[in-house]
Amino acid sequence: MLNQIVNKVDLFKFQLDLKITQRMFRQRIQQRLKDLQQLEKALASYKRSAETAVGDSEKMFNELMHTIERSRYEVTQRFRDQEETAVSQAKEGLEQLEQEINDLRRRDAELEQLSCTRDHIQFLKNFQSLSALPESTKVPNIPFSSFFSFDGMKETVRQLTDKLNDFCKEEIMNISNRVTFNIIASKTRNDLLQYHHQLTLDPNTAHNCVQLSERNRVTANTGTTEPYPDHPERFGQNNQVLCRESVSERCFWELEWSGDTVYIAVSYKSISRKGGDECWFGHNNKSWTLYCTSTQNYFIHNSKFTLLPEESIISPRIGVFVDHSAGTLSFYSVSRNTMSLIHTEQTTFTQPLYPGFAVEHGSSVKLC
Repeated sequence: MLNQIVNKVDLFKFQLDLKITQRMFRQRIQQRLKDLQQLEKALASYKRSAETAVGDSEKMFNELMHTIERSRYEVTQRFRDQEETAVSQAKEGLEQLEQEINDLRRRDAELEQLSCTRDHIQFLKNFQSLSALPESTKVPNIPFSSFFSFDGMKETVRQLTDKLNDFCKEEIMNISNRVTFNIIASKTRNDLLQYHHQLTLDPNTAHNCVQLSERNRVTANTGTTEPYPDHPERFGQNNQVLCRESVSERCFWELEWSGDTVYIAVSYKSISRKGGDECWFGHNNKSWTLYCTSTQNYFIHNSKFTLLPEESIISPRIGVFVDHSAGTLSFYSVSRNTMSLIHTEQTTFTQPLYPGFAVEHGSSVKLC
């Protein structure tokens, strides 16, 4: 009897648990249905936006083509107008020249006939009237040579074509950059981890004030000098170090930094090693760097500083993503499993890239 009571109690408990579990499942189903509806709405809205963007761009390109076609017609008409004016003037000159030639031939024939006369009195009488050359026809100053006539206009058209081509390339690149930025900004950490590469620091490139540890995965500047041997790839004046591994495809890596100032960079291997500012990451056309400080943050390339907005939070953990063929370099602020885009640079990479770091006194970088 007691067992039956216990069994009934257990059964009641299980039934209660079942109802609770069912309620949780149904709540989850309802929530997922809402999520599904929202995603479907967002997808439909995105498709409508894409169709609208395509339609608007087609309309604008058609207008641009009409403008170009109208300009082509106007330029062609100007060529024809100049041709018609020149031909009209030339025809007038031709008629005058032909008339003068006919008159000269007639006078020449009369002179020839006069030369055969034996009547001296008649000869002298007629010679006086025939010997005077008629006034020469003034030939119009017509630029008969098409080279001289149209060279200036053709050069202007060529310059217009070059400017239009350059403008189109620049604007299409801007559009591509905006699309690329939207794609990059929407990437999650899991999206990028599939491209994760394990990196190690190259001791042969480390400046003497840079200390390496933990199997060349940590670099720090403690103020001491390391007795590194001479090497042609070693940075001579800047507290910098490059990684051994190069990047020539898609690559993602993370690092943790501490201290007051660090440079998080990518560089061509051909960067100068023995010199002044041209050796600093970001101060030449061979390197790109995120300059992190406790107060302000910059992106630097070829000595051009881009101040990052205050809302671009630089966390102690930074993710770097390179798409070499697409020419994109992106920096992310990583916090646990979430990350936010700090800065994306669109360019063209012509050589393999090497991750690199510069650490000021009291600062360090650890590869993750």
